[in-house]
Amino acid sequence: MADSAEAAEAASSLTLNSEEEVQYPEGGLQAWLVVFGGWCGFFSSLGITNTLASFQTYISENQLASYSTDQVGWIFSLYAFLTFGCGIYIGPIFDVYGPRLLVLLGSVCIIVSIFVLGVCTQYWHFILDFSILGGFGTSLLFTPSIAAVGHWFHRRRGNATGIAAAGGAFGGIVFPLLLQSLIPKIGFGWATRIMGFIILFLCALANLFIRSRLPVSSNRRSPHPDFRILAQPAFAWTVVGVFLLEWALFIPLTYITSYAISKHYSQAFSYQVLPILNAGSVFGRWLPGFYSDIIGRYNTTLLFTILTIFSIFVIWLPFGAHTAGLVVFCLLFGFASGSNISLTPVCIGQLCETRDYGRYYATCYTIVSLGCLTGVPIAGAILERCGGSYWGLIVWTGACYVGALVALYVARGLAGGWKLWLWY
Repeated sequence: MADSAEAAEAASSLTLNSEEEVQYPEGGLQAWLVVFGGWCGFFSSLGITNTLASFQTYISENQLASYSTDQVGWIFSLYAFLTFGCGIYIGPIFDVYGPRLLVLLGSVCIIVSIFVLGVCTQYWHFILDFSILGGFGTSLLFTPSIAAVGHWFHRRRGNATGIAAAGGAFGGIVFPLLLQSLIPKIGFGWATRIMGFIILFLCALANLFIRSRLPVSSNRRSPHPDFRILAQPAFAWTVVGVFLLEWALFIPLTYITSYAISKHYSQAFSYQVLPILNAGSVFGRWLPGFYSDIIGRYNTTLLFTILTIFSIFVIWLPFGAHTAGLVVFCLLFGFASGSNISLTPVCIGQLCETRDYGRYYATCYTIVSLGCLTGVPIAGAILERCGGSYWGLIVWTGACYVGALVALYVARGLAGGWKLWLWY
């Protein structure tokens, strides 16, 4: 009887596992080509996002030298706002129609934006081209690049998403170094055009390989976020945590080059600190995703948030004026904060069914986008209030991460339990 019971249990387990494998391939050529397409999409979209500090420093010193720090900051905060805020439509549209048209339109918008950027001279030029057209295109490409991966992976979703998201970090290495090398030789206009040709090639690959797998939804719901799901406590606290993470993340990404210049580092080194930060982020996108499948997605996010807080308060604040301290901070912050992009969507997906992911994602990032809109200008205003000293900006960044840690811990406890070593 015992043997029969064990056999029945094993058969039941095998059936469940087989059903799961049918539902999620968890690998195979087609699945990994989707991941590669997502990697190209991230390189072309969030690679630009990870180059904001280079753009901010150059534009502030040249085309918009007469504008204040917080005024220039609005260009990049509006870009970040649209990057995440346009999910209000893009997420649900992905659920209903799939990624094909979204990826194509996003590619066109990004390519046009980058080619036009080189001839922008006025404040409103940058707002219309980089902030609005570029931010909208980034959202159109970035959202399906990450959502499509979830159609092919379940148990290994964290690892697969982390690999795809690493493309954004590679873009954040290549593009700043490209601009630093080419601007003195051929000027800002042609440097951005060469950047545009690279993006054109990568977008072609993204359009070729990104595809969904689950059946197109026949439920033609209105493509708006459903704020009623905020009544779920775990989801509501997750939104608060992600809001604070993104509120803080874009501050170093935008100001780290200006910070280095203010500390009297050489112009060359100041432009290289951003690629150093993004080099750390390459591993910070992939490794957290890999280990999240082993120890839990929320658990991994919490651990890396703690590491981010350590990098800010223990390294950047006291030792950022020293070369070794700044390099260590950039590598550690890039590594630790990389999970902000690769793991938070996976955490959201853990709270809902795959078919509803677009709606949950849209609801979360519609709110989070407000943090992206205000974070950089607030940091710029703090910088001016402190007379150009960066200590207030650094403390503000660290405080946001501390708040995110608390919120995500509460979300993890509500959704998965409060035991310390529980997988969730």
